[in-house]
Amino acid sequence: MFKRILVGYDGSKGAEGALRKAVELAKVCHAQVLVLTVYRHHSLLEASFSMVRPQEPENMDDLMRGHATEVADYGKKVAREAGAENVRAFVKAGQPSRSIIAFAREHDVDLIAVGCRGLGSIEGYMVGSVSHKITGLADRPVLVV
Repeated sequence: MFKRILVGYDGSKGAEGALRKAVELAKVCHAQVLVLTVYRHHSLLEASFSMVRPQEPENMDDLMRGHATEVADYGKKVAREAGAENVRAFVKAGQPSRSIIAFAREHDVDLIAVGCRGLGSIEGYMVGSVSHKITGLADRPVLVV
């Protein structure tokens, strides 16, 4: 039925619920679980704000990528502990819903699983949640937990 299940994972309770449900499905279908954490790329203007802290030379993208990697690795650990045998974790920069959909196409994913509410900002309330956008844009099944 499913060979590859993609989980959009941001470390939230909703995303963890989606991950656990994806692992349940993966065990039944013997599917691979792909954990994807997407971080927002910062513009040059936003990066210039970090210059007020000269004792911290890292730029914002490096900090965000590092945090996203920790989140993705934790998601992979949770999936393995839940019984997934074939799990890989990935990190991408970009707008979450579009990045998740593009990743699903690139990796020929059969199902996208996401939490109904993640760690989104106030922007999510104004322009719609990531899960809502994915369900509207995806060209494959989406499981919202």
